[in-house]
Amino acid sequence: LDLGTHNCRLLIARPTRDGFRVVDAFSRIVRLGEGVSQSGRLSRDAQDRTIDALAVCAEKLRRQGVGRVRGVATEACRLASNGAEFLQRIHRRTGIAFDLIDSEEEARLAIGGCVPLLDPACERAIIFDIGGGSTQIIWLDNQDGKARLTDSISIPFGVVTLGERVGTRALTRE
Repeated sequence: LDLGTHNCRLLIARPTRDGFRVVDAFSRIVRLGEGVSQSGRLSRDAQDRTIDALAVCAEKLRRQGVGRVRGVATEACRLASNGAEFLQRIHRRTGIAFDLIDSEEEARLAIGGCVPLLDPACERAIIFDIGGGSTQIIWLDNQDGKARLTDSISIPFGVVTLGERVGTRALTRE
């Protein structure tokens, strides 16, 4: 379960001989980070939207008989002064526990999702993980077909934070 600044995403998979088989998925735009860049807090409306989405996720997990869940919360909960409190509220309401991960862990998870897509002949790669609250830029060394992290940086611009800072005034027909 990935609880980001913009989206809530769930992927349920079962192990197979070759890897995993997806058995259920869910994605909803919740805009959890709406207003955090100005107020420093998660708004009640954003929290309520997110709890509603996570209730759907909890039901899917129950129906599928999922025994192990990894929930990760990212930039909005890292930045918000009430982020940790909100994660406790989620646990009380849905039974789902979330890890508040740092940007380095976020980069490692992005690598895990992207490395299987790399051409083994490609010696180097850059991954851009554009989120709602931040963007991870990740440099990989892929020599010998074994991807290794060279460096990464997290910049505080995502679709929500940039939209709130710049708004639509930067967009013109041209």
